[in-house]
Amino acid sequence: MLLENKKVAVIGGGPVGLIFAKLLQQANVNVNVYEWDKDEFFRIKGGTLDIHNDYGQIALEKAGLLSEFYKYSRPTGERATDINGNILNETFPDKEHLYDRPEIDRNDLRKMFLENLKPNTVVWDSKLVSLEQQNENFLLHFENGKTEIADLVVGANGGMSNVRQHVTDTIPQYTGTIIIQGEVLNPNETCPNFKKMCGEGNLGAIGEQKFFFSQTKSKGALNYYVSFRQSEIWIKENGLDFKNNKEIVEFLNKLLSNWNEVYHELFSATDEFTLLPMRKLPLENWRLHKNITLIGDAAHVMPPFSGIGVNIGLLDALYLADNLTNGQFSDIDTAISNYEEKMFEYATKAQQDTTEAEESIHSDKDFDEIVKDKR
Repeated sequence: MLLENKKVAVIGGGPVGLIFAKLLQQANVNVNVYEWDKDEFFRIKGGTLDIHNDYGQIALEKAGLLSEFYKYSRPTGERATDINGNILNETFPDKEHLYDRPEIDRNDLRKMFLENLKPNTVVWDSKLVSLEQQNENFLLHFENGKTEIADLVVGANGGMSNVRQHVTDTIPQYTGTIIIQGEVLNPNETCPNFKKMCGEGNLGAIGEQKFFFSQTKSKGALNYYVSFRQSEIWIKENGLDFKNNKEIVEFLNKLLSNWNEVYHELFSATDEFTLLPMRKLPLENWRLHKNITLIGDAAHVMPPFSGIGVNIGLLDALYLADNLTNGQFSDIDTAISNYEEKMFEYATKAQQDTTEAEESIHSDKDFDEIVKDKR
């Protein structure tokens, strides 16, 4: 086996890095995941993830985790509303397709992975500062002062990965869209009218070249996104203080001044806001590299408008792990090169689809037109 008596270092303990480690451990590979979160109890913010049966679930099945995933995940309905709060459309997967694209909370997904890795696989409180190649090995330097040596390094540490510079000089590019993310911990009490409108599933609204999307988490909390087009200069000069909820509520109320009061009720009930400029990493200009590669957002970060990003990352983990352990390649670099060739093709297609979706939902098209475009 290519990785016999070798040490693999995975940088980043998100879903993609963790499932990659799980797949390697099934082949008895020595692997550690280095994650900058302080510990496993550090709360992950953000919305739920829908894992597709024709993408991410394939990797989960290979990792022996599909049945457990179904225990944590849930089929989810989708409602479409207009800016006046009218429900335009509502769907729920039928019995035959209940688990085609179920939703799962990010914390539940991480818990599932951690419970199925060998003890001490994840090294917490380990933020990578730099790495340097020493002959056939890499020396990794962490912010906590520790160092590690690895034979193979896999960057899985997100869109702003510092591993990427060892593979390509390309950096993520701003797409022209801003997301303001909000989280409401107790919506039944703090925004009952919005909660009644959104129900127990997801809700999306399109209007005035803006996009609104909310998700219900497993314990009832709401996560939502308001996305709109704005210049990159605005990001630096907007002057908004995202630690001041009142200020952000006033901004959203003005931004969506023509939207029904039910949306404004949600804004006022928000416990925490986050500013998220949308970025995309073109898959180009990768240099020759040895014993190092990228998976997930580190390789091909893209906005969430097609809901495909994490699914593509899980496929990355599956294909790279399989290439490194299936005995079909003569050396590590050939196995990596074959993975990268496949990844470039399907990830580029996913980015193209995401760009089209991003442009469509921020256009003057109405909901029905956008649905027709997707078909």
